[in-house]
Amino acid sequence: MKELLKVLVTGGAGFIGSHVTDLLLDQGYEVIVIDNLISGKLKNLHRDVVFYQTDILSQETEQIIKKEKPDYLVHTAAQISVAKSIESPINDANINIIGTMKLLDYANKYGIKKVIFSSSCAVYGETGDINIPINHKLAPLSFYGASKLTSEMYIQLYCKFYHLPYTILRYSNVYGPRQSSQGEGGVVTIFTNCYLSQKRPIIYGDGEQTRDFIFVKDVAMANLAALQTRNSVNSRIFNIGTGDKTSINKLTESLSKHFPDKLTPQYSPALDGDIRFSCLDIEDTIKNLNWRPSWSLKQGLEETLTYYQNEMRGNKDGK
Repeated sequence: MKELLKVLVTGGAGFIGSHVTDLLLDQGYEVIVIDNLISGKLKNLHRDVVFYQTDILSQETEQIIKKEKPDYLVHTAAQISVAKSIESPINDANINIIGTMKLLDYANKYGIKKVIFSSSCAVYGETGDINIPINHKLAPLSFYGASKLTSEMYIQLYCKFYHLPYTILRYSNVYGPRQSSQGEGGVVTIFTNCYLSQKRPIIYGDGEQTRDFIFVKDVAMANLAALQTRNSVNSRIFNIGTGDKTSINKLTESLSKHFPDKLTPQYSPALDGDIRFSCLDIEDTIKNLNWRPSWSLKQGLEETLTYYQNEMRGNKDGK
């Protein structure tokens, strides 16, 4: 009988991590999840995962890795708020940099074959209105972007000195079911919940800033591709987006079409650290990762809307 490959997913009860976990289980992997449940939720966890509620910074994490002996590490746990990183850069660095370093040390110590790291387009900073190539200069505008970039550098150095293979995935703006409405990152979820609650969404800035919205199930597929396509993508960095830009004004217009009450957005000053334009060039990813996005923005928004409508209906029925 063939032994199942075992994957450790940090942050596996969270938005992206839970979708990665579901896909890995569907593909026949054994999945171990570490999550402190600060932002992750138990209801996101598949019944077949082996779950440990702990923090990646805790001493327990090393004991879990020593005991479970995972073959691969998919590291999605992170502090993801730009605003919170500016309010508390030390906390951001502890979670995103020190947490990653600890995991890398354990991966090297206990024979993990490969690390797949969730990074961000925030490492690029302000680029102008272009599709950002993977070799663009890196100049983050926030501590969050800096902590992701620093983690990338440590991962590359662990590969150099300890021969620990990796694939780094730089995500554009991920959206979809299970995303938290807390913080600025989940703009699709925030706006969807506003419309469902018959509240006017708030747009920071003039709304003409653009984003590359990538559906979470496409992101999960990118993680799977990075895990399965081992030799050609070892020690590589890839952009994970759609290559299509959408303004925040256009996003609200697309969402509002699904609601009878035409609520116009409110406008507030732009947020500190907010990037004006962000859209990723994914040609290298399509060529070398054996992956391309399959969900259109229209399809992704419809599935996301259906999810939150069902969530709201369930909450009302449960009262």
